[in-house]
Amino acid sequence: MTDADARARTVLERCDALAQLTEEPGRLTRRFATPALRAAGERVEGWMREAGLQTRRDAVGNLIGRRGDAALLLGSHLDTVRDAGRYDGMLGVLVAIAAAERAPRPVEVVAFADEEGTRYGTAYLGSAALAGRFDPAWLERRDADGVAMADALREFGGDPEAIGSARRDGLLAYVEVHIEQGPVLEDRDVPVGVVEAIAGQTRAQVTFAGAAGHAGTVPMEMRRDALVAAAEWIVAVEARATGGLVATVGEASVAPGASNVVPGRVVLSLDVRHGEDAVRETACAELRERAEAIGAARRVDVVWEEVQATPTVTCSPDLTASLAAAVTAAGHPLVTLISGAGHDAAMMAEVAPVAMLFVRCAGGVSHDPAESVEVQDVAAAIDVLDRFLSTVLYRVPIRDPGQEGRSE
Repeated sequence: MTDADARARTVLERCDALAQLTEEPGRLTRRFATPALRAAGERVEGWMREAGLQTRRDAVGNLIGRRGDAALLLGSHLDTVRDAGRYDGMLGVLVAIAAAERAPRPVEVVAFADEEGTRYGTAYLGSAALAGRFDPAWLERRDADGVAMADALREFGGDPEAIGSARRDGLLAYVEVHIEQGPVLEDRDVPVGVVEAIAGQTRAQVTFAGAAGHAGTVPMEMRRDALVAAAEWIVAVEARATGGLVATVGEASVAPGASNVVPGRVVLSLDVRHGEDAVRETACAELRERAEAIGAARRVDVVWEEVQATPTVTCSPDLTASLAAAVTAAGHPLVTLISGAGHDAAMMAEVAPVAMLFVRCAGGVSHDPAESVEVQDVAAAIDVLDRFLSTVLYRVPIRDPGQEGRSE
């Protein structure tokens, strides 16, 4: 077994260990500010310290490990979607720790407390705080159990009143390793790929409010059925998703939710993505107009709430070139991609140049327990990140081998 393979196996063993830290027995679910996330953070903090990093947590609950006067940040997230795979987010954190342990310069690793937005419907809470983009109004949002974000954060050990202190200025770079979550690398038969841009994303909550009524006594022509209106609009969402646009209704809440009651209220989630912001914004405007037209025709009120909008992010040309050079130096064909998935790098681009490295995953499967990566591909990612940290041309001082932890 090569040294790279041994380091990769350690990373994958740690991914397995983190997968056991979950809110729900039998499946991996780890949301923002939960005991499961706290347990995962404590485990990762131990591995950071083993790697020679000094650790701390910021006001939003991000875990940060640093060696020296670092301004080059590596990382990803520790939270998950419901019934998740074990590599989305976690692999990037653990590969970063493996590389940081041997990095020839001061470096930091961040394990973000929330990227998925599973609990409160607002993604990038962790990186938004570092980027100075955290909206204080988010603290008032409540989860499905009615728990306010501010209260959950206090219970978690964070400080809602001090979120602004998490902002990081003066970062030289942010670099993220992540599973591809798509099939391109597998199709090209390459272990890693370099990301050139991250598609823009809009998240919205769309409410259809009609009138509940008895299923046996309200005539069809007199009904204001919110679910029928919502269903018609969902079909319109699918029809609008052409020309590279993707649009998804992934959540639906129906009230009263009884088999013998005409649905009076339906709340839907909407996720729209495209590599060009103008295309995405136009599609969202058209979908809103379509929802309102359907509502008017069916005498159902429609409320559109934009939850979050993230513009398309172009990765740093200089960092991307350095990452590409590391890929070819490691002996791999260079494949570049645009990410249709959102990542913390999209938010971190507000305060630092960013770069991303994708790792091949079986079948492109993600957000699913079937997520799978091969040890040799993880070894390739670690090797590329090692080479990148040794050669990147940003003004980050090389460490004197005899003076561990001290920057020049």
